[in-house]
Amino acid sequence: MTDPVQRVCFVMHLKPERVDDYLAAHDVVWPEMLDALRAAGWQNYSLFLRPDDGMVVGYLETPDFALASAQIESTAVNDRWQARMSEYFQSASGDGDSNPDVIRHRLTEYFHLA
Repeated sequence: MTDPVQRVCFVMHLKPERVDDYLAAHDVVWPEMLDALRAAGWQNYSLFLRPDDGMVVGYLETPDFALASAQIESTAVNDRWQARMSEYFQSASGDGDSNPDVIRHRLTEYFHLA
């Protein structure tokens, strides 16, 4: 029997004046970053944007989100990518930390139609 897949959704907020720069940064995601995400168990990963206010919604599937997060966060390529991406995001708590691994706010799934 296989492990059930967790469906994970989260939100983050871009600095409104940096939305276009953030999108341009995703024109070419580093192949080694994509490989690291796959190796860490991030599957069916998508990012969505509401451009008028910079809200980013992320969605992924993985057998174990805590493990998948820990695995990607332990890689050097993720450290470099998140340092680059942090300039585009608003700090979630006002403490100035805008690392996407820290500021993402996971949403609670309450309904699923299979």
